[in-house]
Amino acid sequence: MRTTRRVAAALLLLATVGLVIAASSSAAQERPKRREAACSTSVRGSHATASCFNPNPNADRVQLHVECARWWDPDMDARPVEVGPAQHVDLAERCWKEIRKAWVSHHR
Repeated sequence: MRTTRRVAAALLLLATVGLVIAASSSAAQERPKRREAACSTSVRGSHATASCFNPNPNADRVQLHVECARWWDPDMDARPVEVGPAQHVDLAERCWKEIRKAWVSHHR
């Protein structure tokens, strides 16, 4: 009788843990994916530009970041700009010399 109760308690514990894991994974899948504006960057010499369009119903804040190639050339960050629904914005920034990398970040 004692082993039957232990087995039943162990099965009940495993079933509870299984339900908790299943509930947490389904809750993670139900979270809507964050929608962001679609942006493309372009680098020409020492000038970087980003063109962003927001097809989503919610506003998005975008910011252009530029990493300069020379150690003495400071990296630049454009001011964040809000892109409303169905709006388009262009961002520009530059270095004194070459650009190593340019990218856009999204803020809420």
